[in-house]
Amino acid sequence: MALATGDVIGILADNLRLRDSVLPISKRSATRWARGLNLRHGGETVLYTGMMYQLIPYIEGLVKAETKLGDSFLGKYTRLGRWVNRLVNVSAFLARPSSTLRDKYNQIPADVARLLQNAGVDFGYLYEDDLYTGALAHDLGADEAVAAHANKVYARLKRHRVKTLITIDPHTTNMLRSVYPKLIPGYDLEVKTYLEVLAEKDVLPKRQLGIEVALHDPCLFARYENVIDQPRELLAKAGVTVAEPEKSGRMTWCCGGPVESLYPDKARANAEKRVAQLRAVGNQAVTMCPMCLINLGNAAATEDITFRDLSHYLRLAYTP
Repeated sequence: MALATGDVIGILADNLRLRDSVLPISKRSATRWARGLNLRHGGETVLYTGMMYQLIPYIEGLVKAETKLGDSFLGKYTRLGRWVNRLVNVSAFLARPSSTLRDKYNQIPADVARLLQNAGVDFGYLYEDDLYTGALAHDLGADEAVAAHANKVYARLKRHRVKTLITIDPHTTNMLRSVYPKLIPGYDLEVKTYLEVLAEKDVLPKRQLGIEVALHDPCLFARYENVIDQPRELLAKAGVTVAEPEKSGRMTWCCGGPVESLYPDKARANAEKRVAQLRAVGNQAVTMCPMCLINLGNAAATEDITFRDLSHYLRLAYTP
């Protein structure tokens, strides 16, 4: 049994309002991926993670905890849980991912940073000021909390004199490039995905991979942000043959997110259907979104198919 939808959305909105994220994690956890990369602090151009990849292990843990609670007598007390959460960050006790899972998702922004460094891109990182954008709260309709948070994020970026943001995932990209300009008068930041930056730099691969992959387009990249050709071009130059599944490009099929926190069974069914479409054209699949990576990977647990983030293959091909 799913938990009460209104209370779950309320808890996420409360967290965003009180703690700057739908699922608050420590600054140390959020910035651990950047250790050893010698990234400059700030600058006019910054790599902005929006904490999405770092949050996925914790979101996964929270969804599992919600499922267990929904199946127990405690599921009736979500309203009380929301009240308690306003005083104490309850989600911190529910979501405790393994270090292995955290390391897996921290590797992705690290790979992106290395790709940009190798391409000669001059960029910095805001560390503790690289705030979550409010993507999940926006998807779930918590408009008031999102609007207030967007202004907070924008003020932080202006304080650092940032002019250009290089993003990693579709949710952060969509928020900063398409949603924030509608919420903030005078919004003037340039937002590009790392895939667009690498394609514009016309980077050359260090090696040819000689493999075939089934490519899954995230909905936000393909339908709203026009990030379709760049990943295919980068893979093709690296000797990767792209197998197109049923429903690709702008007509892509959803991975089931972001409603897994509200309707886990429906999300799982959607993900399983997408896995079947991808498996029909290959047994190595590529994603470009943290939500897609976790949802499709979980749905494929019993299938003969593996899922990796696009940055993994690009790092193998384009970095020494």
